[in-house]
Amino acid sequence: MRSIRTKITLLTVCAIIAAMGVSTAFGVASIKNIGDSSSERILLLLCETGEKNLDAYFGSVEQSVEMVADFVEADLEGLSPEQLQSHISRARAIFGKAAYRTNGVLTYYYRIDPAVSDTVKGFWYVRDKEDNFQEHEATDITLYNTADTSRLVWFTVPKATGKPIWLPPYVTDNLGVRVISYNVPIYWEGAFVGVVGIEIDCATMEEQVDNIKLYDNGYAFITDADGNIIYHPRIDILSLSEEERPETPEGLLAASRGVRYAYGGAEKRAVWLPLSNGMRLNVAVPVSEINGEWQQALRGNFFASIFLLAVFSVLTLELTGKITEPLLKLTEAAKQVNEGNYDFVPDYDGNDEVGILTRAFGQLSRHLKSYISDLNDMAYADALTSVHNKGAFDIYARDLQAKLDRSEPGLAFAVGVFDCDNLKEINDKHGHDKGDVYLKNASKLICRVFKHSPVFRTGGDEFTVVMTNDDYRNRAELAALFGRMSAEACARAEAPWEQVRVSAGIDAFDPQTDSYVVDVVRRADKLMYEDKRSRKIARRTGA
Repeated sequence: MRSIRTKITLLTVCAIIAAMGVSTAFGVASIKNIGDSSSERILLLLCETGEKNLDAYFGSVEQSVEMVADFVEADLEGLSPEQLQSHISRARAIFGKAAYRTNGVLTYYYRIDPAVSDTVKGFWYVRDKEDNFQEHEATDITLYNTADTSRLVWFTVPKATGKPIWLPPYVTDNLGVRVISYNVPIYWEGAFVGVVGIEIDCATMEEQVDNIKLYDNGYAFITDADGNIIYHPRIDILSLSEEERPETPEGLLAASRGVRYAYGGAEKRAVWLPLSNGMRLNVAVPVSEINGEWQQALRGNFFASIFLLAVFSVLTLELTGKITEPLLKLTEAAKQVNEGNYDFVPDYDGNDEVGILTRAFGQLSRHLKSYISDLNDMAYADALTSVHNKGAFDIYARDLQAKLDRSEPGLAFAVGVFDCDNLKEINDKHGHDKGDVYLKNASKLICRVFKHSPVFRTGGDEFTVVMTNDDYRNRAELAALFGRMSAEACARAEAPWEQVRVSAGIDAFDPQTDSYVVDVVRRADKLMYEDKRSRKIARRTGA
């Protein structure tokens, strides 16, 4: 006959075994799901970070070329050889400064169409080993049929399309280096004149891609929009013929995240995002490495369960109940934290192991909340002005668009776009540190006037304000107040960089006509440019 103690012990052990069996089954599924979702989020975050870094780099190249193109078109006075020669000299000076400020530039050029002038060719500069640019003899375009866009693509494609364009990687005819280039066609009085462009050594882009790594064998690679591999850190694409080059897995071309595919006998998980120059950034990692983490956690959980079974087998049902209750609370806390509620802390405060674990969990939850908050502050705050940055504006606009898509009743907002006048002149004449002072003063004034609205620095010298509630209703008065305070600041200023000369444009959301937040932003941006033009005219005329 078994004793009551034995029966209770046996019943407790059986209950523990059954509970452990059920919890292990759910644990396996939960840990696997958490591992899969976490790895997908990490992959996407890594891909988004790489995409933002690459797009920021490509954006700096576009800005440099387009700045030069704007100068060139504004500087053209005629197409006679004398006028062109003088114009080329001025363009050479401004382009040189822009190229020195742009990372990774291999060559920059401004080429005149032979149909415009057979004597003035333009110029072509190449970076040497000392990182200086040396002028080289320009390619004789007259030797080529410029209607054939398969040759001299940097010239023929912009001429044929009539718009700025990123070209896929190609090997330069004269240098034999693999590059990508951004080119802008130049027009005078509606007639094509030539092309300004920058060629970037593909190695600069590849270095950034090489820095994107995950686990031991995760990597990133670049493809074009059709899936053709442009750069892969583990495949020497240039040494392979077209037939030998591997194809991008079909699954990776059809989805944006959470893709699984097999390559080289190994199963991989990957995501991709489009880049601003028409390419795609792909980040992939072997599934075995993703599974390795949660499988290791399961093994640790299994051995811990065996140990707990041995301990709990000698405890009474009463003790089991006392231990189970705080553990259930701790489990609920873990669930809450997993769902993003970091303020949920179990109220168990015993002096046993569960109490210590509960307090440690609460401390960990608080630290995690603080860490995530710090990360968000660093990721979405502008380092110079301390207002929100472009990434924060994109998120804010996305949330606002979601409300618009849901047709939330009473949705009302206005967008203000502010652009600092003469920032380039201050930077050029007085230095970038004075330009930073100018930007900070402008930011402080915007924040002071629109103190109930979020302020974002969305460009080098551009700020965006989203007005709701009182600021929305009083937007006209606030705009007038901003103008008065700006004028007062300029009157008090002793130096140009202490002035606050800001062009502004404000427009409100119209539920009858606006389907997208960007519609309001574009109108405000247009009004800002109209204000900027009128201010320039007023300054020139002395009005």
